[in-house]
Amino acid sequence: MKNPSIKIGDVVRVKEGVTDPDDPSIDWSDWHGRVIEIGPASERPRTLCIELDSLTLRSLPPDYIIASEEEGLDWTQLFLYFDDVEPAEPRDAPEDVENVQEELSEQYRWAYLGEEGMRIQAVLGDAEGEWEEAKAWAEYLEAHLTFPFDAKVAEWQERGPLRTGDRVRVLAIEHVDETYGVIVKCRRGRKTLYAPLADLEVIDRSSQAHRLVLDYSTWFANR
Repeated sequence: MKNPSIKIGDVVRVKEGVTDPDDPSIDWSDWHGRVIEIGPASERPRTLCIELDSLTLRSLPPDYIIASEEEGLDWTQLFLYFDDVEPAEPRDAPEDVENVQEELSEQYRWAYLGEEGMRIQAVLGDAEGEWEEAKAWAEYLEAHLTFPFDAKVAEWQERGPLRTGDRVRVLAIEHVDETYGVIVKCRRGRKTLYAPLADLEVIDRSSQAHRLVLDYSTWFANR
């Protein structure tokens, strides 16, 4: 058994030529981390899990993080064999790792939704909290939606004049509500009504409005 002295808490580096077994095009060489788990001594070959250090985390290709999020994989850790690593000197402190993990998790927290998630993240930017995010959406939609457009009520309505399946003409963004998000001004027949945008679906599926409203509704449902 190689590297018998390696124990939990030690810093190691991945040896040259070690690649992701699921995607050999991803080179793990020189990635550093702390050992957080070691397989039983009876295991052959013996495995270990390392938590990547902050410098390695910052160097991760965005595509690697996005693909991991889409597949539900943890991009902060690697599972390796003892022969894949060698002892190394610490390059940071554990609190640095935690800080970078939080930063990147926030940056890529919508990546699991693929392209739609990255569009959502681009709209949100540095906004923090649901209220600030809702306002960011209102500003973005105000700038990119072309009014009026036709929509239908896609969500069940507990109260109010609208019912699922009703068609409305969306005229403008009215305001942002802390509970219901972006509220839009609509017309149904001769009546002027107000509805949460997240409850609506744009009828013209080929339009930019359909994609924008769908992205917003996805954010609202998963916020």
